[in-house]
Amino acid sequence: MRAIVVDHWTEPRDLKVQQIAEPELRPGAVQVEVKAAGCNFFDILIVRGQYQVKPPFPFVPGSELAGIVRAVGEGVEDFAPEDQVYGGVPLGAFAERAVVPGLMLRSLPRGMSFEEAAGLPIVYPTSYVGLVQRTSLQPGETLLVHAAAGGVGIAAVQIGKALGAHVIATAGGSKKLEVARQAGADLVIDYHDASWIDAVKQATDGRGADVIYDPVGGDVFDGSLKCIAWNGRLLTVGYAGGRIPEVKVNRILLKNIAVIGLHWGAYAVKQPEVVRATFDALTRLYEQGKIAPVVYRSYPLEAVPEALEALASRRTYGKVIITP
Repeated sequence: MRAIVVDHWTEPRDLKVQQIAEPELRPGAVQVEVKAAGCNFFDILIVRGQYQVKPPFPFVPGSELAGIVRAVGEGVEDFAPEDQVYGGVPLGAFAERAVVPGLMLRSLPRGMSFEEAAGLPIVYPTSYVGLVQRTSLQPGETLLVHAAAGGVGIAAVQIGKALGAHVIATAGGSKKLEVARQAGADLVIDYHDASWIDAVKQATDGRGADVIYDPVGGDVFDGSLKCIAWNGRLLTVGYAGGRIPEVKVNRILLKNIAVIGLHWGAYAVKQPEVVRATFDALTRLYEQGKIAPVVYRSYPLEAVPEALEALASRRTYGKVIITP
């Protein structure tokens, strides 16, 4: 089969398609013909060897996919050949075939395209668990979402609105601000403007945001500590800004706030029941019209370098999709 193969740490622009053997089907797993795969910022870090998890060589990157079941392993009862599915996989999505743990797959919701579905398996569960379980966002609270035009940011905006929150979104530039507004944000702020912290305070009558959703880190995280409400919760889900921030814990004490982490990928091992419940909840939200993945553009497998370079350049919004 055709696949993107990483056999040494490299830049996305140097990735190439290779012919390799199909992955071996395992008990409890499903072989999927990949129709679409989602790109994430951490894919870039994995390829460069800069991610916290460093897979052994060679490996096929890509962790979100949608496609058609071609075979099921021993012990799999929920799926059969020809079923249309979507889900997450630790690695292997940038290929024509992938083997996925059955636990991490769900049937394609009615009316959802493969491209939309490939943009759902990581960013939407991350946002849902982050806002529902980790920060306990309540109706009427103010949610501040950073990088709100990205895949995970759009998911957070949509889920925040579905939970009844007042959503403030930050993004860079007029185009991305409009994307965040269309996703449902009540107020959009350009964080290229140095006064964005003051704008958040002004929009909340000086209180600050009750919950802050941060996939950026760095200076954005630092600024968030200046516009968070008493009893606020600051959720860190990534460091797309390139710097992992540090915080003096006395600031957490004095403002009576919580800084909360979320590692969605570990739930399949640590709390598999949460994975099932989360995907069930997301399916309901999609069918109710409350969430909808936004696809920036689809690229063929040979154009994975171009797709990841576009993602790294911050030119994109929503989800960048690969169609093998």
